Amino acid sequence: MEQTIFYILAGVIIIATLFAITEKHPVHAIIYLVTSFFALAVVFYQLAAPLIAMFEVIIYAGAVMVLFMFVIMMLDLGSEKDAKRPTLTHCIPALVLAGVILVSLSLLAFKQSGAPPIVSPLLSIKDFALSLFGKYGVAIEIISMQLLFAVVGVLYLGRRRKL
Repeated sequence: MEQTIFYILAGVIIIATLFAITEKHPVHAIIYLVTSFFALAVVFYQLAAPLIAMFEVIIYAGAVMVLFMFVIMMLDLGSEKDAKRPTLTHCIPALVLAGVILVSLSLLAFKQSGAPPIVSPLLSIKDFALSLFGKYGVAIEIISMQLLFAVVGVLYLGRRRKL
């Protein structure tokens, strides 16, 4: 059953990512991308990596998508008169994909509730911080600089020019 759920979620990830790439409306594309990130988080959870699954939801589905929304708002890609509420046909693919993710996650959660818990060695916060910022400190600094450059680029592209 776990292998079937894995392949179903892999299909959801591929379909949602393709929808995100081919969608013309940027907000709809972001919704599909978030759906893909949530499905990937469930796959990580299934592979016994709950910390990475949590990072996937918090960092990518949360922070990066907020940054994308900020970029879309700063660029002001549409006008108010062109904006309209999406119809049900626009929502059906995202709702179907989200339903598959929720069913898969609930099946995994109910299956693991009866199993004995996996005992992992406890890692203190200090050890985690020393490992993260000692071993991976340069990578974290590079990522923070990329985000800073992205924000500066958005502000540059979104500034109002005098005519």
